[in-house]
Amino acid sequence: MSAKMKLACVSVAGRGATDAFLSDIALALEAAGMRLAGTVQSNLERVGRRRCDMDIRVLPDGPTLRISEDRGDLARGCRLDAGVLEEAVVEVARRLDGADLLIVNKFGKREAEGKGLVPIVAEALEGGMPVLLGVNGLNLQALRDFAGDLLEELPAEPDAVIAWATGAVNAQTKATTES
Repeated sequence: MSAKMKLACVSVAGRGATDAFLSDIALALEAAGMRLAGTVQSNLERVGRRRCDMDIRVLPDGPTLRISEDRGDLARGCRLDAGVLEEAVVEVARRLDGADLLIVNKFGKREAEGKGLVPIVAEALEGGMPVLLGVNGLNLQALRDFAGDLLEELPAEPDAVIAWATGAVNAQTKATTES
């Protein structure tokens, strides 16, 4: 990966907090006119259930896909519907061209295995598009291994993340215009 590539991650403590944070960041960047590709996640609590339903919205215009399997309230382990995640990957790939920034709600277990949205992240970076990822503590080392020196770990502060995204997109736009 070249030195011109821009890759950053953010992690917010608390169940669903990174998802809500990145959703808010995406809304702010879209409102500022940035063209986004990628995914943001919403977690829908269900009455009488311990675990929420997980939906991802493909940026910028949908669809919204349910990526969690309902395996019952007592089920343990991963509830990710890998088939639906792969549908999201196809949808993101269709929207990548023309975007300014790729946002991926989570560098999760599938990405740590080199699957999920990893090929899209690599394609975006190779094309010079900045990438912003959400990550939790369980997968941070796998992300560090994937990204090497390229990764910037951002503070969970909206102004800092928006400034990074704006700066990365402006730098890419300037580099593209000068070449």
